[in-house]
Amino acid sequence: MTTPRLPAVVAGVLSRLPPWPGSRLFCTGLNVLMRPHLPADIAERLEGRALRIQVADAGLAFDYTWRQGAFYPLSACAQSPDLILKADLWAFYQLLQRQEDPDTLFFNRRLSIEGDTELGLMVKNTLDALDPDILHPRAVIKQGKAALQDVLRRPIRTPASS
Repeated sequence: MTTPRLPAVVAGVLSRLPPWPGSRLFCTGLNVLMRPHLPADIAERLEGRALRIQVADAGLAFDYTWRQGAFYPLSACAQSPDLILKADLWAFYQLLQRQEDPDTLFFNRRLSIEGDTELGLMVKNTLDALDPDILHPRAVIKQGKAALQDVLRRPIRTPASS
């Protein structure tokens, strides 16, 4: 069976996008989906660590950190990542949907982990321990919609009202 890959034209466009806005959007998604489910001991161990998710076939990389209870984007040159998880988009999708486990992806060379091995194992085990229902596409859409509605309900602050 052939592994699905992004069309070259899509990958070409994505690889030309500036990294910081993508990392900001990625962190917003992590904060909506993952932050409520992140155990306190894991959050403590992630504090200040630089992480990178690299989507190889899309030419994208998202640099981020965990600080004071939330995920924040990092500039690509801010610091060298402590951990890099690299795979094609399809492998990440399979991992998040529990269609493949990280060990299988790793041993089949479809997922690479570089950097701090202990941090990599902690991230892998944390993903494995998450309830798979929170990452189901319907749940993601529902959580995203709720987060957007929450933002839209907040009063608009102007410099004079701040």
